Amino acid sequence: METRKPHRKKEDYRLRTHLIHGNYDSKKWDYNHHVVPPVSHTTAYRLSSLERGARGFVQFASADEALSGHIPIYIYDRLDEPTRSMLEENLAYAEGGEICVTFASGMASISAALGTALRQGQEVVAHRILYGCTYSLMTNWLPRFGVQVRFVDFLHPESLAAEITPATRVLYFETPINPTMELIDIAAVRRVADQVNAGREEKDRVLVIVDNTFATPYCQRPLRLGADIVVESLTKGLGGFGTDMGGAVIASRDWYNSVMLFRKDVGGILSPRSAWGVLVYGLPTLATRMTNMQKTAQRVADFLCKHPKVASVSYPGAESFSQKALARQQMINPDGKFAPGSMVYFVLKGENAKQTRAEKLVDYLAEHAYSITLAVSLGQIKTLIEHPFSMTHAALPDEQKRAFGMHPEGVRLSIGLEDWHDIIRDLELALERV
Repeated sequence: METRKPHRKKEDYRLRTHLIHGNYDSKKWDYNHHVVPPVSHTTAYRLSSLERGARGFVQFASADEALSGHIPIYIYDRLDEPTRSMLEENLAYAEGGEICVTFASGMASISAALGTALRQGQEVVAHRILYGCTYSLMTNWLPRFGVQVRFVDFLHPESLAAEITPATRVLYFETPINPTMELIDIAAVRRVADQVNAGREEKDRVLVIVDNTFATPYCQRPLRLGADIVVESLTKGLGGFGTDMGGAVIASRDWYNSVMLFRKDVGGILSPRSAWGVLVYGLPTLATRMTNMQKTAQRVADFLCKHPKVASVSYPGAESFSQKALARQQMINPDGKFAPGSMVYFVLKGENAKQTRAEKLVDYLAEHAYSITLAVSLGQIKTLIEHPFSMTHAALPDEQKRAFGMHPEGVRLSIGLEDWHDIIRDLELALERV
């Protein structure tokens, strides 16, 4: 294979350019004339000798081998394959991590991160509001394996140290929080973990795991702010088009062996075709999509803030956002510019009726709007709306949702690439009907 020798180092190019052109010196596949990376379609790979096959098994899941720049020996898709490997290289670079391991869904990646970090008898301390399926994983499944979970308030990190016990192994949270859009100070949580870890052995140190799905690495890079592990859904903003499902774990090279072994043994393998979709369509368009979506999100948030039927709006770019200082410190793009993202959460002025005003609004838009679609996903080029209280966060008990800031009149908007005039007009017409 001829090796490209550009006159500038990869690190000299901005992330936006790197996301489009990828890792030009990748050793994950022996090709050099494809403008678009190829996709592999085979579950098993031909081996030229028994010795090569044996060497491939020895090298599998070895961090030293994986990061040394050699062309890997592929044996079986569930172990590793080239399309997925190229995506992982680019995702690790985008997040500022050393390694990335991808999975078949965002929930599979969360399960892998927790599964490799935790042992029986340890516990997770998590923020009190989480995506409904994450909450279900932590309350229905982790206790069966001897891992307990407690939910506390991460919005005030100064009180977090008092919640950590000798059994605590993981501090887990999303930021921005789904769906309320509140922010958790990653660096402050890191300082708390460091204080606790000063008196602990390496195997028992408290780990900070952050779900970066809402922000994507374009708007926020938690590893550089102090997280140990980042998890995120590829199905959402990173994929961008709603066609491929996946998830990722990004961390330091110390985690490579255990996370790869977890994937091999438990499954949840990202298919080469889905990996190819994110590699070729999702990552290269991330910066362009997010730049334009957050401009529209700002206009939509400004419109909602002024509407008489809206009680509150939560968007990091809004002038009324209560955590403006933290947002401008934490949510920045790779060029250092403020990047508030594309997610908006707003609460309507409610009535004590059987059907909330928010439910009426969502139903009306589902039936009549052209630019807004009722669907539970997010981060797509289409604007999506949903009612978190009854839909994505249904697994959380109602009293807990109310106590922790989720409102029955709350609505979540994922802004897409439609003309902002059309989105606002559809919202305006719907608000007139509720």
